Amino acid sequence: MAKKTTKTDTQDDTNEEAISELVSEIESLTQSLQRERADSLNLRRRHEEEIAGLRNIVKTNVVKDLLPVIDNLDRSLKHVPKDLENNDYVKGVKAVVKQFEKSLESLGVQKIKTVDEPFDPTYHEAVAMEEGEGTKEVVSEELQSGYTVNGEVIRHAIVKVKML
Repeated sequence: MAKKTTKTDTQDDTNEEAISELVSEIESLTQSLQRERADSLNLRRRHEEEIAGLRNIVKTNVVKDLLPVIDNLDRSLKHVPKDLENNDYVKGVKAVVKQFEKSLESLGVQKIKTVDEPFDPTYHEAVAMEEGEGTKEVVSEELQSGYTVNGEVIRHAIVKVKML
């Protein structure tokens, strides 16, 4: 016996096809939305990284411009006469230098270690070599301080090196 096709069966088939098409379209739109969200997040992350990079560049340039000031203050303190070392004015200048150094530290600026450290051309620039008996190069004197910002050298330390 052959089954009779009724109008209701045809409508059910049409409804199932329409539902199937709608489900497929929903899945496609969901995937598109997820891609757009991922693109948006990536764009936001890239933008934030670029802004952070620009901040570091500006900070580095400002610090480079200020380094000669701290150098001159340090030089002036090295040449204070013995009889004026306890003078209030000299103590005030020393306090200003310490405050300046703390401000630089808060910006991520670090002074490069030099004296008695192994010579490292990544951080040190040698301008003189003292004779010694060893084979190991060690920094014997700092002529000008070097600095890093967030681990990146912004100025090499100028040093004398001795063989130990």
